[in-house]
Amino acid sequence: MKSLSVLIADDEENISSLVEICVTAAGHNAVSVASAREAKEMLAKQPFDLVITDILMPDGDGLDLITQLRTMQPAARILAMSGGGRYMEGDDCLKMARGLGAHAVVMKPFDRTQLMDSIGLAMGQPPA
Repeated sequence: MKSLSVLIADDEENISSLVEICVTAAGHNAVSVASAREAKEMLAKQPFDLVITDILMPDGDGLDLITQLRTMQPAARILAMSGGGRYMEGDDCLKMARGLGAHAVVMKPFDRTQLMDSIGLAMGQPPA
């Protein structure tokens, strides 16, 4: 896989740090933001090959981000991640993300292998 430009949007710093470490260790360039609002600002500034977004965030959700991303950068691939929340199960969040155009999904908690496999699926690569 060629080096990718990756935007990571998650309000949980430990998750975004873990994802960023895995992505950069695989040879990709990553930018992390803590909200959907910040992600939209980054999308307006530069193109990304892949956007990895949490679904439930306090400052705008990942579902809205996916919808806007399809307009702002239609060529970008999308990996949605969720562990669910107070009012919604993780599976339901991910089903909604797929319905809005996410190319792949991964349920939290995940390990490095699951993350990298999900990135491959989002980029259109068959599972190993």
